[in-house]
Amino acid sequence: QVQLMESGGGSVQPGGSLRLSCVVSGLTYSKWAMAWFRHDRPKEREGVACTDSAGATYYSDSVKGRFTISKDNAKNALYLQMNSLEPEDTAMYYCAADRGHCSGLPQEWEYLEDWGQGTLVTVSS
Repeated sequence: QVQLMESGGGSVQPGGSLRLSCVVSGLTYSKWAMAWFRHDRPKEREGVACTDSAGATYYSDSVKGRFTISKDNAKNALYLQMNSLEPEDTAMYYCAADRGHCSGLPQEWEYLEDWGQGTLVTVSS
């Protein structure tokens, strides 16, 4: 069973940076995908970034050039480095994982079945 736990959220001013972490256990698939999502209700949940065992990385248009997804296999951790944060980035951020691969379409990442509990990011002056 895959388990994920996010951390690193907090409050930051516009233009600031945060790094989110997601510790993952039980991800034993030979082909896997992991992604970061965010949800700012009542808006729809949005896929932010995805990486997979083949080394592919994809980003939503809204964060491309500002956010970077990475994975540290030695630490079993997924990261999301967020720079140049904007108030529109305020949301609960979740990591998710499953077997498979990432596509270039964030809406297709919704197939991932294992999710963490989320960490809150607030961008405000």
